Amino acid sequence: QVQLVESGGGLVQAGGSLRLSCAASGRAFSSYAMGWFRQAPGKEREFVSTISGSGRFTYYADSVKGRFTISRDNAKNTVYLQMDSLKPEDTAVYYCAAGSVLGRDKNEYDDWGQGTQVTVSS
Repeated sequence: QVQLVESGGGLVQAGGSLRLSCAASGRAFSSYAMGWFRQAPGKEREFVSTISGSGRFTYYADSVKGRFTISRDNAKNTVYLQMDSLKPEDTAVYYCAAGSVLGRDKNEYDDWGQGTQVTVSS
């Protein structure tokens, strides 16, 4: 089991940037695929991005491709989500998750953080 703690959320104007971090505790962090998901009020939790254990493979939702960048530092047991050119529709609670497979389906992830709020004002 992996314990995950997100940070870095906040309020930003449209066009601005935020960097989310997700610190993991537990063993073998580099063996886990790490994903970012988000959930806006009244909506389903949706896939944002994922990265393989080595960091070699990354995938993005079409809605964030070209604006968000996922990365990880296995020495620090941390995964990041750099979010640029933010839009009001990016407003949501952002969650990081750990899983054994690299996927876009939230059901493929076993451990979740508590979430961090991102609010983008127009």
